[in-house]
Amino acid sequence: MGKAVGKAIAERVGRSLLELGGNNGIVVTESADLDLALRAVLFAAFGTAGQRCTTARRLFLQRGIAAEMKGRLVRAARSIPIGDPMAEGVLMGPLINQKAVDTMMSALETIREQGGEVLTGGRRLERPGFFVEPTVVAARVQMPITCEETFAPILYVFELDDLDEAIAAHNAVPQGLSSAIFTSDVREAERFLAATGSDCGIANVNIATSGAEIGGAFGGEKETGGGREAGSDSWKIYMRRQTCTINWGTEMPLAQGVEFDVGS
Repeated sequence: MGKAVGKAIAERVGRSLLELGGNNGIVVTESADLDLALRAVLFAAFGTAGQRCTTARRLFLQRGIAAEMKGRLVRAARSIPIGDPMAEGVLMGPLINQKAVDTMMSALETIREQGGEVLTGGRRLERPGFFVEPTVVAARVQMPITCEETFAPILYVFELDDLDEAIAAHNAVPQGLSSAIFTSDVREAERFLAATGSDCGIANVNIATSGAEIGGAFGGEKETGGGREAGSDSWKIYMRRQTCTINWGTEMPLAQGVEFDVGS
């Protein structure tokens, strides 16, 4: 739909602010505070049942902490209270409709066909409504489905050797909205935030994939669209800019100091 809208606007040489899909990733390095990372990943992946453009869908773990982090993540995901999101103590509500449930179940079939392993979750709950379990999947970077956005509480977990490998895998998707790294190493943080690091419109350090935070410029790159909402540069999207040059003198200055002497 975004591509169709973009073409229609381009035909009249108009401007657009397109906020499209997200396939957001979080990198956790061996120097990270795992307690902090765990809480952030759980909320980012499952806090709104995966139904948010900035939901964390891909988790890249450095191999030295991968086993511990996966174990803690699986145990915590199994303990998430599911039900009426307005009820006290409930942390995850339902999917929006039956089609969303069917899409999630279909994605899980594809995941298994492509070699992914469901570590926990993956089932619809036997109760009225569209409730499903938060799902953690051990995945490989070569799995095509991990390049797609499934709007459901499915988190793909990858094990990688080093930060450069993690950044390469993180960037190897068409979308580029939000991203995060958990690390205690300033050099790792700077590597992630550099021009050769995360290619997303939002890049965070020791904070999960964020949404439309007050005061922050919100938007993405690549197939996520373009332009920014809010933040210091949002006026560039919503307003037109005009360059005005005024001369009240008796001389006629020309661009770049050009001389153009003619008789009167």
